[in-house]
Amino acid sequence: MLDKTQQMTFPQINSAYNRVFRPGRLSVGLVLPLEAYAVGADPTMQRHLEAAQKAEELGFAALWLRDVPFNVPSFGDAGQLFDPFVYLGALATATERIALGTASVILPLRHPAHVAKAAATADVLSDGRILLGVASGDRPEEYPAMNHSFEDRGARFRDSFDYIRAVGSDRSIHDGPHGTLSGHIDLLPKPHGTRLPMLITGGSQQSPDWVAQNGDGWITYPRNAAAQGQVIADYRERVAASGQPDKPVMQSLYLDLVSDPKAEPRPIHLGFQAGTDFLCSYLREIETLGVNHVALNLRFNQAPIDTTLEQLADIVLPAFS
Repeated sequence: MLDKTQQMTFPQINSAYNRVFRPGRLSVGLVLPLEAYAVGADPTMQRHLEAAQKAEELGFAALWLRDVPFNVPSFGDAGQLFDPFVYLGALATATERIALGTASVILPLRHPAHVAKAAATADVLSDGRILLGVASGDRPEEYPAMNHSFEDRGARFRDSFDYIRAVGSDRSIHDGPHGTLSGHIDLLPKPHGTRLPMLITGGSQQSPDWVAQNGDGWITYPRNAAAQGQVIADYRERVAASGQPDKPVMQSLYLDLVSDPKAEPRPIHLGFQAGTDFLCSYLREIETLGVNHVALNLRFNQAPIDTTLEQLADIVLPAFS
């Protein structure tokens, strides 16, 4: 368990990172699109920029995009349809304060130079509001479509991660499968802050020590309290053992919020249906376990999304702002 008064610090990276992630505290964000759609169906993406602006006005900490290059019918979710980096550019101009994150860019399916340039561009255009979640990917069908092997995605992820770090610095020096950088050329623009905040999703085919040492934070999935507390404690112990400052942990959560505040929870995919009383209790619990941010996914929400956003803003956000 973590005490809010415990003295901890996170690295100072960019405005989004240091506003969304606070030691001993939990903030609340949203996964786009802000609409409900069934398994196997596609979101309409209607009035999506207006929905993002409403989320910002209501005080949510961050908006999160997924990287879904292809619609894989067996997976049952095409994400927000739009390319995440093009969408980040649109969101950067449509909003002013809210953090904009990817959860997560599939590094083995993209050249890291393109990822680094697109992410840094969005970071500059948004005045440092980009959080770059990265992952190795979990849809095997996408890899042959891009002439890549699914089996070696771990090695490709690791080299891509190192490449993005290299081109974000003053001297681009790197030698690996994605190319050789000798320091005689440079990739511009540079990120708005000290570097792009890179958050690693799950294990991404890496060792736990590598994840703890190299990422600027960790994105994980909901678990029961005992298991979640244990994996977070293990992650932070590995961070400390690497000699680095503490780093944030965030998790996703599918939510179907009902109108009765006292409604008891009912499990749904990677989350639950419940009223605000249970939701607040759950968020307080994971805050004590060390979760610094939760990204709510309203895909299975049965109430009108606008109504749910206002209910969350009125009852939940004041306790976690």
